[in-house]
Amino acid sequence: MSLTGWPLLILLIVAVLAAVTGIVAGWRRLARPGPVSVLARLGAFAGTQVLVILLVLVMVNRHFSFYATWGELAGAGGGGGGRIVPSTKGNASAASEIIQRDPDLSFGGSPQTDGRLDTVDIRGVRSGLHARAYVYLPPQYFQPDGKNRRYPVAVGLSGYPGAVRNLVTNVKVPQTALDELKANRVQPTIYVLLRPVVGQGRDTECMDVLGGPQTASFLTQDLPEAIRNTYPVAADRTGWGVFGLSTGGYCALKLAMRASNVFSAAASMSGYYNAIKDVTTGDLYGGSQAVRNENDLLWRLRNLPTPPISTLVTTSEQGETNEAGTKKFLSLVKPPMRADALTLPVGGHNFETWNRVLPQVLRWLSAHLKGSTT
Repeated sequence: MSLTGWPLLILLIVAVLAAVTGIVAGWRRLARPGPVSVLARLGAFAGTQVLVILLVLVMVNRHFSFYATWGELAGAGGGGGGRIVPSTKGNASAASEIIQRDPDLSFGGSPQTDGRLDTVDIRGVRSGLHARAYVYLPPQYFQPDGKNRRYPVAVGLSGYPGAVRNLVTNVKVPQTALDELKANRVQPTIYVLLRPVVGQGRDTECMDVLGGPQTASFLTQDLPEAIRNTYPVAADRTGWGVFGLSTGGYCALKLAMRASNVFSAAASMSGYYNAIKDVTTGDLYGGSQAVRNENDLLWRLRNLPTPPISTLVTTSEQGETNEAGTKKFLSLVKPPMRADALTLPVGGHNFETWNRVLPQVLRWLSAHLKGSTT
């Protein structure tokens, strides 16, 4: 039963109504004196409150799409990834791979006119992690000369704890990419969409955690290798970009800044710039201020050589909390790094705002990535 579907919501509504009705109908019995009746009243009220809280949580989750499946809620491989032990571990010929899954989201009509959305598991041999992802293949991929192309790749990262399907159903990356492609505003591109959480459901801020998930290795080594082994894509960094929203935006910038040999462009939609530490992350830095500094984008710009990448950051004059950080980030960027900004007059930290800026983000990425023909 889906966490965002009607069946669960209806079931909880019925359960709450039944609990309230039961209390009203049985109040005479519950109101009797004696310890048994007192315990029964407490149990009835507590049970009803639990059901109401669950109903509210499901309604909030349904609205914001934090978790789409029970697997994502539990941090299992179907949503957030998990640790695997590759059977070929230690074999020099072992490679990260993609496993095709039955589609769990429908998209468009025929592949030749609308492209195709693949549902895949990406399994990494270096990190020992795997993650569910969507891969959008443009219509050109299915046309007669499609296999003669080397397509640029844009890796898209959702927020935390948002479901990866948010990038399809709420932010609408494939549909927007198709619309922009048909309007000749972007080039044919392969989009790889996933969560920034890979392993144990923990917010790792896309870093290799000491004694924990090796998320950075997965995203910068395993994922590119698996994509190159499966699809005809650009062979070098000039054809690879990464973008994301909120936590995914921070990750996009950090991954490109730390792995400029992999990504040449990064776009952050409402992302932040500091290395956070809270209840969702735990201690990512092993108590080391030096490690935390290395994951702070503003500290890196102040203290380390800037990488040869292009970046785009988005914010709003009203409604966003990252405006001050965005201005500081832009002021610190220096060659060979480049930074562009997209600032809305008004826009919150929500899907509506991200859909407003997404077309321009995809155009910007397309202009900074290079495909080729073979």
